[in-house]
Amino acid sequence: MNKIKVGIIGTGNIGTDLLVKVQRSKVLECGMFAGRNPDSEGVKRAEAMGVRTSTESIRAIDADPNCCDIVFDATSAKIHLMHAPILKKLGKFTIDLTPAQVGKMCVPVINLEECLKLDNVNLVTCGGQATIPIAYAIKQVQPDVEYIEIVASISSKSAGPGTRVNVDEFTQTTREALSHFTGVPNTKAIIILNPADPPVIMRNTIYARTSGTFKEAELIAAIHAMVKKIQAYVPGYRLVQEPVAESGRFTTMIEVVGLGDYLPAYSGNLDIITCAALNIAEVYAQRKLGLKEGSAS
Repeated sequence: MNKIKVGIIGTGNIGTDLLVKVQRSKVLECGMFAGRNPDSEGVKRAEAMGVRTSTESIRAIDADPNCCDIVFDATSAKIHLMHAPILKKLGKFTIDLTPAQVGKMCVPVINLEECLKLDNVNLVTCGGQATIPIAYAIKQVQPDVEYIEIVASISSKSAGPGTRVNVDEFTQTTREALSHFTGVPNTKAIIILNPADPPVIMRNTIYARTSGTFKEAELIAAIHAMVKKIQAYVPGYRLVQEPVAESGRFTTMIEVVGLGDYLPAYSGNLDIITCAALNIAEVYAQRKLGLKEGSAS
């Protein structure tokens, strides 16, 4: 089967986990794995896999545009601001895994179809990928929701330098995305880096408040349906606290267990965003190759 080539910029935890997933795909293959650190574990792993690597970062793709059709940017929000115009000039379909907000915000289970028509899509944040679909489902059943808050708790060990640099962007971008996808202006996003040892699994709590009456049975059904849809591309995504309504507040909790492709299972915060990125790229590739969707795995 023919495959669509992708380029990955960023050879840290997220980029390397994505590389492993890409190389397992039936419709994708990595044509360039580029970063700036020649001593990174990611570069060593890519070389061992026989993948072409470079320490010239985006310059490697600029110098050889034919190395890929799709580009994943797994660097940082600040760096993607510089990469975006170059990738646009090169005509690459760009999937941004940073909270840069250059391209259209994409949560595959909600707006994948629309995003496939664009040249740059933004995956918000790991917390956004985990919680926005649930907030969206709540709002669809309960249009009178007036406040939504999410708390994403991740293991400190799974937060690499890129994640730590982007903490401010994480909270701002996640909050803005919550409002964008739900239409609720009053939202809040909180991230907790938990130093516990052994490391904790990613947990995400979603709170919603309304002055009206909660349609509890309908909400529970909608959330279960949304969880099942997400599990189609994020196998470790699961509901760990059944939705409950009390005193005008609706609360539920999601856990994300990583697949363990490159990082330990507790790094579900990284896994959910690489799974979302892979899902977008595979659907894009299937259409480019004229294949039936769902034939990538």
